[in-house]
Amino acid sequence: MSPLSTRKGPVGVGVIGAGNISKQYLDNLTVFPDLKVHVIADMFEEAAEARAKEYGIPEWGGVDKALHHPDVEIIVNLTVPAAHVEVATAAVNAGKHVWTEKPFSLDRESGLGLLKTADAAGIRLGCAPDTFLGAGLQTALRLIHRGDIGTPLTAMTTFQTPGPESWHPNPAFLFQHGAGPLFDMGPYYLTTLIQAFGSIRKVAAVGSKAKEIRVIGSGPKAGEEFTVDVPTHVSAMAQFDSGASSHSVFSFESPRARVGFVEITGTEATISLPDPNYFDGDIKLWRAGDEDWTTIPATGPANGRGMGVLDMARSIRAGVPHRATGDLAYHVLDSMVSISESIDAGTFINVESSAPASAALPEDWAPETATL
Repeated sequence: MSPLSTRKGPVGVGVIGAGNISKQYLDNLTVFPDLKVHVIADMFEEAAEARAKEYGIPEWGGVDKALHHPDVEIIVNLTVPAAHVEVATAAVNAGKHVWTEKPFSLDRESGLGLLKTADAAGIRLGCAPDTFLGAGLQTALRLIHRGDIGTPLTAMTTFQTPGPESWHPNPAFLFQHGAGPLFDMGPYYLTTLIQAFGSIRKVAAVGSKAKEIRVIGSGPKAGEEFTVDVPTHVSAMAQFDSGASSHSVFSFESPRARVGFVEITGTEATISLPDPNYFDGDIKLWRAGDEDWTTIPATGPANGRGMGVLDMARSIRAGVPHRATGDLAYHVLDSMVSISESIDAGTFINVESSAPASAALPEDWAPETATL
């Protein structure tokens, strides 16, 4: 854990990666008063310039412009997944804390190397998803942890769609190593389950591919074929430190879309959580003898992407742990790699890593209020 920051006032931010997802982040990062975005960088400097002018960011340029900017304390790493570890390591070596869009890494070795490098340097790592910090999941987790469902025992989650090739103009990367429904959507669901149950200890899974070749359905590349490299349907079981267990489906093979389903059963009740891909949503609770579900509105902030960056920034100033940590993201990655190994081996795989529980976010935590 890095020491109490000696700087005062808003925390300086540099964004690396000016692609589509940068808009979702910048919509918030540029209006949270405890953050100041000084620079946006990209290997294509014209893209960085366009995004900077769109959001009134004063400086732009190549990657080094952000890495070595004297006022930047946090690098927000929005590069392509294959570059996440390389860029994050460069930021750590430059003395910057790092927030990375998911996935944390594509394999255990590079992920562990990044964790060790940052720890030795006293640098913080954070990683998406930060959706579990939103009002929807935080409200549900508060209910679980205060005992409203009794002792949590089991969970079911479902993400099923026909696959993104029907609407995505360039979907091939979503069917390659480091993607597929497991690595693309799994972080949202597994992060939520880990927050509810604790660390995952072992997994077992089966996977399949309905098609070896898929066809792009829209955009300028419509009609082009691409190869499917990873399972497009994964059915996974997990057992947690507590002994609780879960069953999850991650699929690009269902004609009927069914997404955002997370249901946790305890000794006293069952709770239905909002879609873990979003920051808000009502919670439903069912107890034995009830005729129907009771709806519980979410309370707390639900600003969207960037809440994790803000939590990291405020935590740096206060010298306290932030919530969406690199250790948590690595444990999610380790669990997904273990699921993939179980598919190949046809047996249970132990998950060696762990992630400490993230502290609850106070209901009155206000991103729009200046606190630094």
